[in-house]
Amino acid sequence: MNRHPAPPPEVRAYLDELVERTRAVCGPHLVSVLAVGSLALGDYRHGRSDVDVTVVVDRSLPSGALPELARALAHPALPCPAAGLELVVYPADFAARPSGGAGYLMDLNTGPSLPERVSHDPAESPAFWYVLDRSVAHQSGLPLYGGPVRRVIAAPERPDVLAALGASVREHADGEGHAADNRVLNGCRSVVYCRTGRWHAKRAAARAVAASEAAFRPLVEQALRSFERPRESALPLPTDQVRDFLDWVAARVDEAVVALDGHTA
Repeated sequence: MNRHPAPPPEVRAYLDELVERTRAVCGPHLVSVLAVGSLALGDYRHGRSDVDVTVVVDRSLPSGALPELARALAHPALPCPAAGLELVVYPADFAARPSGGAGYLMDLNTGPSLPERVSHDPAESPAFWYVLDRSVAHQSGLPLYGGPVRRVIAAPERPDVLAALGASVREHADGEGHAADNRVLNGCRSVVYCRTGRWHAKRAAARAVAASEAAFRPLVEQALRSFERPRESALPLPTDQVRDFLDWVAARVDEAVVALDGHTA
């Protein structure tokens, strides 16, 4: 039996209210609500982490319910105690099968530290974010409402996950809109996934990379120290060192793709 971490006390009441509002709007069409990201991996950092939530609904949900749900959950109508809420709604038939696509019905970003965004068109967003989130969800999703997570969210195929990791590393290498420490820690998590085939919390992955890669240890340790601070007071990291590290991460992802191709040839 999988043991799931309890939601941290700082966000427990918020998640309870989020589930209640989602049930009120979606009614019998609601299949599941689960926490993903740092909440699922047991590494939520209050003042730094977002609350990441996946909602799965029957495709017969009336179209007007999605804008209503966005209004019900938007900050400050529902005050978000975290840096932000990133919530994705999937149709159940899509979520239940492996896919390398985005596939969502609604993507909502809201909260005190996030730009407000609502999208109903998956073509508007790079697919890799959603592939990685569903991969984490299948492995470690924290159920808040509904049936067993692994019956609701299918694991994307490893080639799709590796392609998504490559796209994620390129996105973080560009740097725009991402704190330097988060770029480094996401890179560490990507490397550890390539090595193990499992998702680890950012800080645990960073400690593993620091232990095995002496050349990058000072940078990774700097990133870990910065990650302990609120998002608004993150420490600057050397730009050239971050770029070199992410180039190294990209090479590890490429190696994992080559190894997979060789195994399946």
